[in-house]
Amino acid sequence: RLLRRAARHGRLLGIDHPFLYQVCETVIAENASAYPELVEKKDYIIKVLKVEEERFSKTIDQGMEILNSIMDKISADQINQAVFSGEDAFRLYDTFGFPIDLTKEILAERGLPIDEEGFFRLMGEQKKRARDARKDVSGWDTDEMLDVEGKAEFVGYEKICSQGKILAILDEDGNPVDSLTEGMKATVVLDSTPFYAESGGQVGDSGVIVRGKSIFRVKDCKKSPTGQFLHLGVMKSGLMNVGDTIDSIVDEERRIAIMRNHTACHLLQASLRQVLGTHVQQAGSMVDEHRCRFDFTHFSAMTPEEIAQTEEKVNQLILGAYDVTVTEMPIAEAKKLGAMALFGEKYGETVRVCNVSGKSVELCGGTHISNTARIGLFKIISESSVAAGVRRIEAATGANVLELIRQDEALLAQTCESLKAGSPSELPQKAEAITAQLKDKEKEIEALQHKIADMRIEGLFENAMEVKGCKVIFAAFTGTAPDTVKAMCDQVRANAPKMIAVFACAQGEKATVFAACGDEAVKKGAHAGNLIRQLTAKLGGKGGGRPEQAQGGVTDIFKIDEALTEVPSMLESMIKD
Repeated sequence: RLLRRAARHGRLLGIDHPFLYQVCETVIAENASAYPELVEKKDYIIKVLKVEEERFSKTIDQGMEILNSIMDKISADQINQAVFSGEDAFRLYDTFGFPIDLTKEILAERGLPIDEEGFFRLMGEQKKRARDARKDVSGWDTDEMLDVEGKAEFVGYEKICSQGKILAILDEDGNPVDSLTEGMKATVVLDSTPFYAESGGQVGDSGVIVRGKSIFRVKDCKKSPTGQFLHLGVMKSGLMNVGDTIDSIVDEERRIAIMRNHTACHLLQASLRQVLGTHVQQAGSMVDEHRCRFDFTHFSAMTPEEIAQTEEKVNQLILGAYDVTVTEMPIAEAKKLGAMALFGEKYGETVRVCNVSGKSVELCGGTHISNTARIGLFKIISESSVAAGVRRIEAATGANVLELIRQDEALLAQTCESLKAGSPSELPQKAEAITAQLKDKEKEIEALQHKIADMRIEGLFENAMEVKGCKVIFAAFTGTAPDTVKAMCDQVRANAPKMIAVFACAQGEKATVFAACGDEAVKKGAHAGNLIRQLTAKLGGKGGGRPEQAQGGVTDIFKIDEALTEVPSMLESMIKD
C-alpha cells in the first residue's frame, strides 16, 4: 500500500515511469546495520519493486480512466451532495485491482465522500460466496461444530491400518444418525485413525473402514475445526453403528503415490532456490496421487533453461538415494537447523521437521517417503503465473512420468503416421517440407485472389456511381484475405485520383471494412476516416483513420451489404460541389 501511494504521488509530481526502485540502494544502505538481510536480498528487492511499479502503472491507468468517467457524470452543482457508490468502488477493486484506500485518497482530494459501508458489504458477500464454494462435497459445512468430545488420535505416520471406534455418523445433509446402511453417503468420525486428513496442501487419504463383512468406502478425509477427522464416503455393504469397533485400512498404493509427490515438492523448492535464488519461498502447494503443484515467489517467468536445470537438480537428488527423516522437535531447535517454514503459517511449540539428508529441511505435517530413490522420476509439466510475483510449477513423479512418456510416444507415432515419417527423427524435415508446400500454395491462392479481385474491380469501375464529381465504388468480399482487400483499396486510390472505394471482407463472425479516397476526392472533402467511423457505428464496431485511407472492425456482418448502399449518401454531406 505504501509503495502504491508513493508511486501515485510520484505521478502527481509528473513522474510517469517507475522510479522508486532507483532509490532502493540508498534505503538499503541506510538500514543495513539494523536489517542485514536487506543487503543479501538487494538485487531481488530491486527487481520486485520495479516489477510492482510497472504493474501498478497499468492498474492505475485503467482505474483512473474508470474513476474519471464516473466523476464526469457528476455535475459541478451535484458534487457537494454526491457520494461515490460502494458498487463503483468495489468494481474498481475487484476488476482492476484498485485498492480501496487509494480510491478514498483520490476522492478525498476532490472533496467526494465514499460509501464505505456499501463497499465492505459487497466484500463480505464475495467472501461468503468463496466460503460457500468451499463447502464439503458431502454437503456438510465444516464450519459447523461436532458434538464429540476430544480430538481424534492420528496414527497414520506410523501405519496404514489400525483399529478404532465409531464416535459419530453424519448423513449426507450433515445430520447425526446412529447407523450406516448400504448405499448411504455419510461422514464417519473415529476415535483413532490412520487416514491423513487434507491439510498443508496434501489431499486426504482414501481406503476402507471394515467391521466383519460390512464395508464403508472412504473417498476423502478432512479435519473439522474441533480437530476431528471426518471420513467422507459411502456404505458399500452391510451395517455399522455408532460405538462399533472397526478396522481402518488406507489405500496404500495411493498413499505412497501422494508421498512421492509431497517429498518431490520439498526437493523442488530446494532446487528452485539453487537455480533462481534464495528469494524463492513456498506460496502454496497441492499434492495428490497424480501430480504435485508448487506455488512460489518469483518475479518473472522461468526460462526453458531454468526449468531444465531445476528438473535436472531434482532428479539428481532422487538418484542420490538420500534418506528422508521426519522428527518432532521444539520450534526453536528447528529454526537452528535452518528449517524452512511456510510464510504466514502458524506453528505450535512442537513441530515436525522433514529432513532430506540436509539437502532440504522444512517444517511439514504431511507424509513422506523414506528415501528419495522411491520417487523414481520427476518431470515438470508446466510453469505459469498465479498472481503478481507468484509462479506455479506442476510436475509428475514415478509411474505418472512413465505414463506421460507413453502418451508422448503415442502422439509421436500418430504424427509420424500422419506425416508419413519413418521415425520421430524425420518429423522436423517432414514438417519443414509441408510448411514450404503450404507457403507455395498460399502464394498461388493469393495470386488467384488478386486476379479475381482485379476482375471484380474492373466490373465495379464500369458500374461506379458519381457523387458531386467523384466516382464511388463499394463491395463486400467473402473468402478474400483482409490484406488482399486492403491492397485493392490502395490500388484504386493510386490509379484513380477522383475515385472513392469502400470494401468489406467477412471472416467468421467478424468483418473488416476498408476505405480509400483518391487525392482529388480528398481535396473535394472526402474523408476515409470519417466514412469508416459512420459505417462501423452502424455495424457494431469501431474504426477510423486518415482522409486518404482508413479501416475498422465490425461484428454485425449480416447488415454489411445494406450499410454499403448508404455510402453515397454519406459522401453527399462530405464532398463539396
